[in-house]
Amino acid sequence: MINELSIDFENHMIDIVVQCPICKGKKNLEIPSQIINQSNQLSTVSIPSGLVCKHTFQAFIDKNFKVRGYQKVDFELSSMEFYEDLRESQRNNVYENEIGKFKRFLFSDEIINSLRNCIDGKEILGMAFFTLEGKVLYSSLNINTLYNTIREFEVRNEKNLIQVKRYFLILANNQKIFSQYIEFGEFPLIATLIFSDMVRLGMGDLLLRKLLQDLLKKYEN
Repeated sequence: MINELSIDFENHMIDIVVQCPICKGKKNLEIPSQIINQSNQLSTVSIPSGLVCKHTFQAFIDKNFKVRGYQKVDFELSSMEFYEDLRESQRNNVYENEIGKFKRFLFSDEIINSLRNCIDGKEILGMAFFTLEGKVLYSSLNINTLYNTIREFEVRNEKNLIQVKRYFLILANNQKIFSQYIEFGEFPLIATLIFSDMVRLGMGDLLLRKLLQDLLKKYEN
């Protein structure tokens, strides 16, 4: 197990060494510290093939930024994923409120797989769910986009800016970021999609709306 790390306090990025459980290949990965700090239990980082080695695997990181273990996986990811590991919490039956209900829904195999399947690497480059305070529930955004999105939430909270139900950004490379407020039961959050430069604004808006409508139907059923 690898516990080496260094922390960039100015930029809130953590440099953690992970090791593939199959071939033992190692690599430093930069992870926003907010993701680790916000977790009640472990943060799950799903690592796609080609990032560390040719294998796809998961690393479980605790609140002290230590890698607690690894898991082999049988599916392929198009990007690195971040989310909170709820298995220990579920065993202790501590998630019985609306947030817990939503998290159990979000982290079910069916939903996680549907989110993975919408990331094609051509038009849709990444997906994320945030609380209104900017805590990451799930993300497959690239590290820079994820970090900048978290910082935007932090600035809004610090300045007590009004909540925005929908917004979009066009980056310098012409990629588009769409975010929308949505409620699952009594749990409000922000859904974010990042699109490639080939996607027009109207199409990006349509794709995000359709994805959220499909997820709401699954949640309500």
